[in-house]
Amino acid sequence: REPLTSSLVSWASRRALRTAVMVRVVRCSVAASKSLDLTSKVASAPATRALNATEVIAKLSTLEGWKLSGDGADVAIEKTFAFANYFDTMAFVNAVAFIAHAQDHHPDLAVSYGKCTVRFNTHDVQGLSATDFDCATRIEALFA
Repeated sequence: REPLTSSLVSWASRRALRTAVMVRVVRCSVAASKSLDLTSKVASAPATRALNATEVIAKLSTLEGWKLSGDGADVAIEKTFAFANYFDTMAFVNAVAFIAHAQDHHPDLAVSYGKCTVRFNTHDVQGLSATDFDCATRIEALFA
């Protein structure tokens, strides 16, 4: 049986390696998207209005697998992403966090072993804004 300190060092080394790999995966995912700079802020001003129903439907039609959920001020767009294991799920969550931080627009995330549901809405406009769709497009670019 391995001494506890040796086990902890081994665990810490594996964790550091996995973290390094995860950071590399995020950077590679970001770099792989040639059509969209995932971290650039398109508009510096915050969302000022909610999109109307026609605009929402038009923008939603460009995002594969995203759907509307909720209603009124709680209306949102969401998508559930499936992964082979927890590590892949967490790598995705970290990539989403990287994009959300750069955009200063943070989704609700529901994370479990092999899946993550991403849900965007803009509380300031009590509905959906162009920023919600922009962030969803950036997340989709991770898989391009």
